[in-house]
Amino acid sequence: MNRIFRVAALSMLVSVAFILPAHAQVTVKDPWVRATVAQQKATGAFMQITSAQDARLVEVKSPVAGIVEIHEMAMDKDVMKMRALPNGLDLPAGKTVELKSGGYHVMLMDLKQQMKEGDSVPMTLVIEGKDKKRSTVEIKAPVKPLATAGKPAMEHKH
Repeated sequence: MNRIFRVAALSMLVSVAFILPAHAQVTVKDPWVRATVAQQKATGAFMQITSAQDARLVEVKSPVAGIVEIHEMAMDKDVMKMRALPNGLDLPAGKTVELKSGGYHVMLMDLKQQMKEGDSVPMTLVIEGKDKKRSTVEIKAPVKPLATAGKPAMEHKH
């Protein structure tokens, strides 16, 4: 009887494991935001994102900005262009996607305050798995000096 109970319990656990949705496990490494000068209304956020499963970064939110968009900078012939990615950014399973100056990044626009070195910016990353289920990752990105890692993203025209 005890053995039958254990087999039945194990069968239930295995079947429950297949019913539960598989949420993408996402890690974020080295997030940071570029500092701004007074009256500046936009800046960039940068980080490395790794997902255990194929997923997509579909949205980023932050209370410090009225508008937050996922952007890409790329060469179009001989001109560097920046554009929003309205469908988000692919996060291939097991591969680190780097958000950096001059490439993929997050634009924080319509800033509600100056971003000062040493401040911390809360952000919520919205991740969508292959099953279309969404989950969030909460991060706090330190603000680093204006001169960090190349030109500020806000200098580029949309």
